[in-house]
Amino acid sequence: MKKNVGTIDRVIRIVVGVVIVALGLYYQSWWGILGIVFLFTAATSSCLLYLPFGISTCTTKATEK
Repeated sequence: MKKNVGTIDRVIRIVVGVVIVALGLYYQSWWGILGIVFLFTAATSSCLLYLPFGISTCTTKATEK
């Protein structure tokens, strides 16, 4: 799978994911499962919702010839 999540995007996803999971556990709500999606996309550096739109927050280094 192509990586399309950059460093800043990954950090934001990790923070949001941890907060959502913690709130889900605190309030004993199944909504905490949504946080796992954020953590998964941060761990794999790939977001399936970005693919159809061609969005990528990854920075790519230009190769020199």
